[in-house]
Amino acid sequence: MLSELNDLELFMNHLSGEIPISIWRIPSLEYLLVYKNNLTGELPLEITEFKQLKNISLYDNCFFGAIPQNLGINASLQQLDFTNNMFSGTIPPFLCFGKKLRVLNLGQNQLTGSVTDDIGGCKTLWRLILKQNNLNGVLPEFAENTNLVHMDISENNISGPIPSSLGNCRNLTSINLSMNRFTGFIPSELSNLVDLQTLNVSHNLLQGSLPSQLSNCGRLLEFDVGFNSLNGLIPNALTSWKQLSTLILSENRFTGGIPSFLLELEMLSELQLGGNPFGGSIPSSIGAMKNLIYGLNLSSNGLTGEIPSELRNLFKLVRLDLSNNNLTGTLTVLDGMDSLVEVNVSYNHFSGPIPTTMMRFVNLSPSSFLGNPGLCIYCLSSGEETCPTSNYLNPCNEMKNQRGLTKLQVAMIALGSSLLVVALLVVASTFIFCRIKKQEHEICVEEGASTLLNKVMEATENLNERYIIGRGAHGVVYRASLSPGSDFAVKKINVAKHKGGNRSMVREIETIGKVKHRNLVRLEDFWLRKDYGLLLYRYMQNGSLHDVLHNNNDHTTNEAQILKWSARYRIALGTAHGLEYLHYDCDPGIVHRDIKPENILLDSDMEPHISDFGSAKLLDESVASEPSMVVAGTVGYIAPENAFRTTWSKEADVYSYGVVLLELITGKRALDPSFMGETDIVGWVRSILSGEIETEIGRIVDSWIVDELVEWEVREQVIDLVLVALRCTEKEPSRRPAMRDVVRQLLNTKHPRKSKRQS
Repeated sequence: MLSELNDLELFMNHLSGEIPISIWRIPSLEYLLVYKNNLTGELPLEITEFKQLKNISLYDNCFFGAIPQNLGINASLQQLDFTNNMFSGTIPPFLCFGKKLRVLNLGQNQLTGSVTDDIGGCKTLWRLILKQNNLNGVLPEFAENTNLVHMDISENNISGPIPSSLGNCRNLTSINLSMNRFTGFIPSELSNLVDLQTLNVSHNLLQGSLPSQLSNCGRLLEFDVGFNSLNGLIPNALTSWKQLSTLILSENRFTGGIPSFLLELEMLSELQLGGNPFGGSIPSSIGAMKNLIYGLNLSSNGLTGEIPSELRNLFKLVRLDLSNNNLTGTLTVLDGMDSLVEVNVSYNHFSGPIPTTMMRFVNLSPSSFLGNPGLCIYCLSSGEETCPTSNYLNPCNEMKNQRGLTKLQVAMIALGSSLLVVALLVVASTFIFCRIKKQEHEICVEEGASTLLNKVMEATENLNERYIIGRGAHGVVYRASLSPGSDFAVKKINVAKHKGGNRSMVREIETIGKVKHRNLVRLEDFWLRKDYGLLLYRYMQNGSLHDVLHNNNDHTTNEAQILKWSARYRIALGTAHGLEYLHYDCDPGIVHRDIKPENILLDSDMEPHISDFGSAKLLDESVASEPSMVVAGTVGYIAPENAFRTTWSKEADVYSYGVVLLELITGKRALDPSFMGETDIVGWVRSILSGEIETEIGRIVDSWIVDELVEWEVREQVIDLVLVALRCTEKEPSRRPAMRDVVRQLLNTKHPRKSKRQS
């Protein structure tokens, strides 16, 4: 009955048990697709008798035993994917016997033996994945192959040199040979790979210097040679890597100081140089690398001197490691680097007080300051209860006492200082009170003009409607082009329609003026007229996230094509950083109350900036949120608990953020017409992912990025972000993560590992 069957597709069906032997005896079978089930058993010898077999995909099951060694000798295989099973034994030597094999995926099994010559000579191969096995021996020589694009043989026990013949595969874009036992030099022939984007040979036994010829690889995005025994200077020729985002040279023997030419790598977001005898000082030019986000590691480099003041220009940096050097001076330069979530300055010769913005790390990661006897922490005069808990950091006033002051002298100085402070506070309070009253009066009646205001009014022809670029619940936004390259957004708020409008205006101005963060819009100036107010911001060249995601749904414009997965991830992370700052680094904390794509603006680098604090409500942690007269927010983004209530909380912001995250992933609106019976994007996603998320993820992902899911790392990252979004949009507010936790989870997805969700 099945003797003429040529296509059997049973994938993603929760099937278990073994495949009946009768299936393996169907002579006409061309396609056998049973991936993503719970199937088990060994492959029978009958599989080698298939003469028509083209595609056999068994990945993500529980098959075990040896793969029959004659597989491929009777058929012209085109695709073989056995990833993530428990196969053992050696790789069959005839898989490319028919000269048509394009995809060979045997990763995440228990295979032993060497990579066969058959694979090296297979000129039709397009993707080769053998990662996470127990393969050994040396790699074969590779024939000239213009088809091979992706190679991953990481996490095995392969030894010997990296074959110079890899240079014959001129269209390779990704090579991962990490976590093996390769020896010898990095072959200069890799310079033939002009389209190479990722090269990872970390965690091997490589020696010698970096070939300057690698400068030919001008499209490199990630270069990782960490944890080897490489030495010498870093070639200046590598300045040609203008698109490089990740550079990892950690734990080698590079010398000659930290290269100053690194500042020319303007797209660099992660720089790992730790564990090298570079020596010298930290170059001040490092402050010009303003796109550094994920990490700057200069640990264990034998560095001397002080931290250059230019380091504070790295306002996006999340992780900083300067540990185990001979650095001196104070940590003052770190004060104000609010973006940092991890800092390590241990085992240097720093002295003086730990800056205020770094005090949170004293309890979060106390080991970060070890080995610096001169460091201290400021404590208030009210006693030890005001000091952070630390077994190795002394209060700064105590250290001063140890330098020779008697207790009586200390007491007298403290008393005199206290009296002086009280007197100054009285004077200052009186001055500030009068000043505030004066400012309140001036801000409500000021009608004078300024040069900048005149330029704004001239550029917009007195706020002519043709310059309008947006309308919101809190005002109209105009674009003002004052000069080439000097564009501003002008927000006009009408304050004459209701009583107390000026007071609301002042609240918004004060809120925006105090908040400064790389992922929040920055108020440049403001003016208050009799009937309206004007707020001036820098114009964001790429508009709003809503514009990029939804105004291009016809797929006819270039802007939609810009938003690849890497850009979406950066937008998700940057927005999370901005919300985290509002919730936890402002005092009191600020709840936005209207997080949505229209309020996430994108600059020329597609970096997100949260806008519209007109509806923001300052949170006093000591009392409940004050109710307002109307429900804030936008339908589709409002948390369930706020549907019929006027109070707003941080948890409600988290819910709105989760909705935005789902929009980034799916490309659909919060209330998309395609949802049919579903009311919103949250319900739609949950209904589709009611089963296994790994098997259903392709059904919800935006069609613009669905092709990227073939990359395992991207697929894992997308799944992780979906899980974060679903936690953020839990119905019960108490079950939602805090934005600090969201940021931590997003950062952990940057380099996903298979083991994260395995049980």
